[in-house]
Amino acid sequence: MVKRRVKFTFPTDQITDPVIYELGHRFKLVTNIRRADVREDMGWVVLELEGSEDEIANGLAWVAETGVRIDPVSGDVIEG
Repeated sequence: MVKRRVKFTFPTDQITDPVIYELGHRFKLVTNIRRADVREDMGWVVLELEGSEDEIANGLAWVAETGVRIDPVSGDVIEG
């Protein structure tokens, strides 16, 4: 099992879509929200993903297909 931190930036029309929920259920991944800011007109989430390299890669490919922007995050956003 590996861990990877990423930042999802949601387009306005996808802010209420359950993308993180679906990611955890479609793929064998544990999702852990480390930080987020979600408003009516914008939203972003820093997420820690835990699973196999293949599941993370497949899951992130699926998220990208939905139109959510994915950026890598280095280091720990919140210790603990």
